[in-house]
Amino acid sequence: MTSLATTIAADFQPSRHSSIPAKVGLALALAALGNWLFYGERIGLSFSLFAIALACVSVSFNHAAFNRRRAVISAAIMVAGLVPAIEELNTLSFLILVAALLVALLIATNPETTGLADRLRALRNFVLFGPFRFFLEALQIFSMSAFTRGIALWLLPAALGTVFVALFAAANPVIEQWVSLLNPKVILDYVSIPRVLFWSMMLALVWPFIHVRWRRRKVVTTDVDNAHVPPPLPSLVPAEFLGPSTILRSLILFNLLFAAQSVLDGLYLWGHVALPANMTYAAYAHRGAYPLIATTLLAAAFVLVAMRPGGPAEKSTVIRPLVYLWVGQNVLLVASSILRLDLYVDIYMLTYWRIAAFIWMGLVALGLILIVARIVLSRSNRWLVGANLLALTVVLYSCSLVNFDAFIADYNVAHSREISGKGMPIDTRYLAQLGPQALPAIERMMQIRTDSALVGCHDRLIETQRLDMAWRAWGFRSWRLQRRLEAEARGQASSQPAG
Repeated sequence: MTSLATTIAADFQPSRHSSIPAKVGLALALAALGNWLFYGERIGLSFSLFAIALACVSVSFNHAAFNRRRAVISAAIMVAGLVPAIEELNTLSFLILVAALLVALLIATNPETTGLADRLRALRNFVLFGPFRFFLEALQIFSMSAFTRGIALWLLPAALGTVFVALFAAANPVIEQWVSLLNPKVILDYVSIPRVLFWSMMLALVWPFIHVRWRRRKVVTTDVDNAHVPPPLPSLVPAEFLGPSTILRSLILFNLLFAAQSVLDGLYLWGHVALPANMTYAAYAHRGAYPLIATTLLAAAFVLVAMRPGGPAEKSTVIRPLVYLWVGQNVLLVASSILRLDLYVDIYMLTYWRIAAFIWMGLVALGLILIVARIVLSRSNRWLVGANLLALTVVLYSCSLVNFDAFIADYNVAHSREISGKGMPIDTRYLAQLGPQALPAIERMMQIRTDSALVGCHDRLIETQRLDMAWRAWGFRSWRLQRRLEAEARGQASSQPAG
């Protein structure tokens, strides 16, 4: 793909732009013709008509490379390819017509390829790289405009800002109401995504036939004195796209967006201010922990790219404080996510996945702090990766020593509706999945209720615990549980009155 991009950049010099608008216009016309002939329709003769139209347009822009002999051979090949498709379009006739179209184009416009191997190589490159050329060349034309270089300064802030607004709307019903006032669905009602994709595919397929370019042979020369180094080729992406000006604009916009989210969380989530009409506090608090974490990860990725070591923004006295402010807002966002998840767990109980989410959010917050440390201490990204891996190792090792089964069971029983008077009823099936470590919590629940499901769960786990005490399955945690169960059984026996 690098050589493809290099060839594109070399081909698109200002002197060669005169025919580009006409070529783009005819490419759109062919895409429109393909939409009329193919989209939602049964295909037969329409494919042959489209092939003829494509060949005519290709001839009109590439006739300078023709000579009489090659033009006659190409026309004969094209006619021979059309006959089976007109007779009946099936898989074989479709492939024959496509092959005839490609071979006729090669013979007519590329006299340099004479041998069979060269022609097969040229056709392979045309098929593999041709469909990508329209988008790369459109980007090249776009990037060479002075006007678009100004747009590039706002392209990244606007694109990422839109993503952040969408994530905030998914996490915050107040912001969702504000976004709904813009009513973007009105536009989407008139846009068919499948049709847009179809048009994109048609443009990608027809463009190589209109703007024909074959890879030329490399000429090797040993004349060092006459060899010249070609001038640097224009970049496919303007330098302004991720320069200091773009980063500065992005950080100002992102800080304002995150500040709006932080203020709303401060009012409604932390301060318990009355919500707008038709919105409950539960709806606000129990939404959005995961979208907010996705927002934070995207923000962290942007900071790493923007403040890369040796980059133009790393030493900026204006950009650095904005980065610190934005990272601080992201840490506050993680804290809000943890609070949201805690409120959710308070109602819907604790599970392994929710504990993993708490741990993951803590690691994300630590990762943000380490990013600031890397910038302040002028460390490399390798140092940052190593510090995060060390933190992850410590956390995982610590988690391996924690009895999460017992912790989850104790928490869920203590916060169940049967004991606390609020929340959800205890989920006996989930307690059974936690294994024998849930037995103390189940026995505490059995003091409140003794239905058959709970008793059956208790008996099954007692049997599992007995099997775990065999020497082959022995574990220190299971041994401690057995000691605890035996001690509680002795305590209950001694507390019962004699007789």
